[in-house]
Amino acid sequence: MSKSLRLSEKWFRRGLWLVAFLFAWFLTGLGSTIVGDLPKVEQVRSLDDFMDPQRTPQLKATIKSAEREAEEAQAALDQAQLKLQTAQANNRAARETYSNWLATRRATERPEQDEELLRRTRELDGLRQTEREALAAVERQQQIALDARQAQQRAQTQLQDLREQARDSYESALRAQELRVFGYRLALTLPLLLVAGWLFRKHRKGASWPFVWGFIIFALFAFFVELVPYLPSYGGYVRYIVGIVLTVVGGRYAIQALQRYLERQKQAEALPDTQRRRELDYDLAQARLTKNVCPGCERAVDLKDGKTDFCPHCGLCLFDHCGHCHTRKSAFARYCYACGTAAAQPTTDAVPPAVQA
Repeated sequence: MSKSLRLSEKWFRRGLWLVAFLFAWFLTGLGSTIVGDLPKVEQVRSLDDFMDPQRTPQLKATIKSAEREAEEAQAALDQAQLKLQTAQANNRAARETYSNWLATRRATERPEQDEELLRRTRELDGLRQTEREALAAVERQQQIALDARQAQQRAQTQLQDLREQARDSYESALRAQELRVFGYRLALTLPLLLVAGWLFRKHRKGASWPFVWGFIIFALFAFFVELVPYLPSYGGYVRYIVGIVLTVVGGRYAIQALQRYLERQKQAEALPDTQRRRELDYDLAQARLTKNVCPGCERAVDLKDGKTDFCPHCGLCLFDHCGHCHTRKSAFARYCYACGTAAAQPTTDAVPPAVQA
């Protein structure tokens, strides 16, 4: 920023740059929301959409039915196993009691206990029968659970086969959908980049430059940063190719601009000294002088010695003397800093610096 600008003008320029960044920030937020929501224009597809529409529901129903039967069989099996354990325990206890009684019976040799022997034997037979029935119930529930699990596994295997058959079609459709969504995003961001290039070329120095620069920052961010998370595997090619094209175009523009600038400088250096100083911008001239640079040819000049009045490179008058007090002053100053007398010949057109910028 030029050191010769008025203090209020400096703050106004800073405020305008703040407007540019705020404008870019809000545009970026809006663009991010739009780019993120673009996939919603496409119907969300899943692998089931490409599977056999008749067999798939049947197999899923079979799997659910088998799962339900397996759960019920497992619950019944748990109950049957509990009953079996109870019957086995009762049988073991009865046999122990019977063995003890039978040992006593043999020791006493009492014939009147033959009826008791028969009764206890019948009770043991009944307990053994109960145990066998409980064991049979457990085996039945185990068979039911096994059948249900096998039916579930068969249905899942068939369903997996259908999924594998539909996977190629699904992935092909997914790639096509991804390409379409990428096209939507590219169709949104690439024109923004082109518009930004046009604005940079035509309006970057206009009165509305804060909005122009804000839009340029937004367009660059949207294409080269915001678009990155949504790029498919091949999307990087587009981004890098566009970057290369922009670099080549911008480089050619810069080279041509440099050549035009050097040509203008040559033409300007051929003009009379008074005309050259009159055509130079006042603020720009003052800023270059403070940096020990010639305002005309922009080459370095040692201005600290207090003796150099003309540029040794292009001959432009840099310092002259006041016509009233003869004090050495800048040839671009509008008034003498020692006595305040106006310069004899104005060195710039009477155009406010804000309008020139």
